Amino acid sequence: MMKDKEQMISELKDAYSRHFGCAPEAAARVSAGGSNRKYVRFSSPAGSAVATIGTVKAENRAFLYMSRHLAAQGINVPAIIYASRDGMCYLQQDLGDTSLAGVLAAESASGRYNAAARALLADVVGTLPDIQFKGARDMDWSVCYPSECFDRRNVEWDLSYFKYCFLKLTQFEIDEQALQDDFDALADRLLGVPCDCFMYRDFQSRNVMIHDGTPFFIDYQGARRGPAHYDLVSFLWQARMRYPARLKDELIEVYMDALEAYKEVDRDAFRTELQHFALFRTLQVLGAYGFRGLHEGKGHFLQSIPAAIMNLKELAGGLKCDYPYIYRMARALAAEPSLMKVPQMEEGVLTVEVCSFSFKKGFPKDFSGNGGGYVFDCRGLNNPGRYRQYDHSTGLDADVIEFIENDGGAAEYLSHIYPVADKHVAKYIERGFNHLMFSFGCTGGQHRSVYCAHALAGHLADMFPEIKVVERHLRLPGRSEGTVR
Repeated sequence: MMKDKEQMISELKDAYSRHFGCAPEAAARVSAGGSNRKYVRFSSPAGSAVATIGTVKAENRAFLYMSRHLAAQGINVPAIIYASRDGMCYLQQDLGDTSLAGVLAAESASGRYNAAARALLADVVGTLPDIQFKGARDMDWSVCYPSECFDRRNVEWDLSYFKYCFLKLTQFEIDEQALQDDFDALADRLLGVPCDCFMYRDFQSRNVMIHDGTPFFIDYQGARRGPAHYDLVSFLWQARMRYPARLKDELIEVYMDALEAYKEVDRDAFRTELQHFALFRTLQVLGAYGFRGLHEGKGHFLQSIPAAIMNLKELAGGLKCDYPYIYRMARALAAEPSLMKVPQMEEGVLTVEVCSFSFKKGFPKDFSGNGGGYVFDCRGLNNPGRYRQYDHSTGLDADVIEFIENDGGAAEYLSHIYPVADKHVAKYIERGFNHLMFSFGCTGGQHRSVYCAHALAGHLADMFPEIKVVERHLRLPGRSEGTVR
């Protein structure tokens, strides 16, 4: 019988007591990032450890095996203190909360890395070949989850992840045939590189913990046999770290120097191959950002989308002869304001977004990560779009405003919405929240929804001068990025 969460927590507390000689005195949740695993830090004066409850037995089995395997090869990974017999929960060494990304937060925000930061990055990158090639020694690849090798199926999964979890969620119009032609060409190029190492799969700064001044490595449960290039591009092209081109070049040299301890390196060929893997990894990452951010509404991933799109544009520009459609697509994505201009919330100030949209084209995205707010349907109002004279006007133009106010029923409609909005905004201010959305939809997103969103934005700006009101119209060119009221 499957144990429930409370039973697993009790089992892990017992394991903690046996290891430390006393029961834990405190238990605190630890962020799981994008994972569905649950982490709890047990602590007492005797020490601390992280209790982990997984959701997929095969994934847990991979992590536990790889942790012991890498540790035996001298790689700094968390020690496994205890694992349950069914493999669904385990207790691991507490490496603290300081990641490489956290240590370098100021540098990544500015894009300027000092000598100490560069030395730390060089230390981490120089260790990567050890992980990849020592990790491959005597590795039982059959334990890998969900796949034991980087093969064509893996490539197709990740490219489909980008297509369906990013492009489709943004309602971006694509030429399916041209996109698939480039996908096929990219897959052929990647699969021409030897798969001869332990491919970490998610080697990036958030998965490097700095413990007692030493880098430790976590979240490798998705590892498999694969090419060396993949992990290096995962690290160097991590969008939010903003590594300057010169620093990337320095770190590539550091990596190739360390790689030569394990194999002969044609440096020019390696750098060329690296660009193709960087493009592929960026597409895969955007798929993850789309799923975790656009679909699940997790703010960290949403905030990363603009930087990842700029990475894609830069990389595709260097490979436009190889992948012409991806190049054109990347340029179009980078020109889309709704993707590139993520609303920024001010500390201590409530930001209220008021949006108009077309039900045919999909709901507005909530870039705050809070899951959205009110959505109002304007399709019950008389529609100016049914009359040819309003084809080229919007809900911001005088002729449409006159129609809606005189014949559209807007006044009565909004009279019911204003009190609801006022009470909700007042409660958000009282509770110290920083973001709220009101969205109005109609058939085309051009007339009724635009008028109502504009009216509510003006009303709230007048009623609550202490808040920040951002007005966005998704179907109006030049107005989707937002206007501050």
